[in-house]
Amino acid sequence: MIRTIRRSISKLVNARPLRARARARAGQPVSIELSDLLGRAPVNLSTPELQRFLAGKVVLVTGAGGSIGSEIARQCMKFCPSRLILLDRAENALFEIDRELNHRWVAADVVPVVADVCDADRVNEVFQSHRPHVIFHAAAHKHVPMMEHNPGEAVKNNVFGTKVVADAAAACDANAFVMVSTDKAVNPTSVMGASKRIAELYVQSLNTKRQTTRFVAVRFGNVLGSSGSVVPIFQKQIDAGGPLTVTHPEMQRYFMTIPEASQLVMQAGAIGQGGEIFVLDMGAPVRILDLALELIHRRGLRAGDDIQIEFTGIRPGEKLYEELAFENEQTKPTSHEKIRVWQLAPATASHAKRMLDLLGGVVGASHQEIVFALAQCVPEYRPDTATFGVVQDQATKLRILAASGRTAEAA
Repeated sequence: MIRTIRRSISKLVNARPLRARARARAGQPVSIELSDLLGRAPVNLSTPELQRFLAGKVVLVTGAGGSIGSEIARQCMKFCPSRLILLDRAENALFEIDRELNHRWVAADVVPVVADVCDADRVNEVFQSHRPHVIFHAAAHKHVPMMEHNPGEAVKNNVFGTKVVADAAAACDANAFVMVSTDKAVNPTSVMGASKRIAELYVQSLNTKRQTTRFVAVRFGNVLGSSGSVVPIFQKQIDAGGPLTVTHPEMQRYFMTIPEASQLVMQAGAIGQGGEIFVLDMGAPVRILDLALELIHRRGLRAGDDIQIEFTGIRPGEKLYEELAFENEQTKPTSHEKIRVWQLAPATASHAKRMLDLLGGVVGASHQEIVFALAQCVPEYRPDTATFGVVQDQATKLRILAASGRTAEAA
């Protein structure tokens, strides 16, 4: 009797992939819930604190057309802000989220603003006109390999774009400014990670006793389903019949869903006192290879038979393992059991100014000079010297220091 039951269960379990495989081969869509790929239960961060924080407030979201920014905008509307300002330089993406919100929330005060966060005059005009109470700063260049090839753009957008928006928030006495950061800012090996670490330090430097705006940052892991992330890429590769490209069999990442990431940004603004960096409890990291195998299985296919997997090698700036905090960082709990806060020694205003002066002097310079300047600002940054030939010789160092207005002795 027991053997019969076991055989029946085995048939049912094995039948699921076969039926799914038949649907996939017939061209029928196979539904995949991204939250099932986390390896943990999704975290729901919606609390009464968010209602108190956002209700009746003027809220501004930068990068509002992106995956995270648009979801922040959707989530914000649930808490009845008096006005929601959607700021993005990508006109088409901005059009889509503006249209969606106006269709769903009839008569809501939603204002689309086409603007580049690097354009200080335009950003200041928007801030002075609307006087936002809460700013969620999601605009950034995020793709690691792309920024390795375009380091000047990472510095312009991630560092100086953050400075423009943060300064505008301070100038209009906003209640809170929340910067979206990344786990790649911890012991960075990439231009993107180093630029985000500098942005973190600048935002922290603005928290002074004279400052009424609370400045905080939120570090993310990888976001499932976001634009350019691994899951949509794998899904397209499966649709095309493969192969699935994985950089390394041991590559691991922390993952979260778009709603989790967006709610974390909002929650950080609600509970932050100023100067903190918040991190969500994202459980154990997930191997990218395991994620690829799971997606193949959920489509009713078999790796190696129906879909091949190819290992392409680690790309410039990538790590095998991501970290959520430095070894010397101290963590403490918050009012939400799934959110931790990392207390770091903040950068002083003078330190932040030196970093920005140094980067401002090389932002249009050669790849080598920009990468070296980033390393001067973030000592723990370890650039991919083999790929880009960054030679930290004394001549280069003197040129960088001269561009920043400092002396060799001051170094």
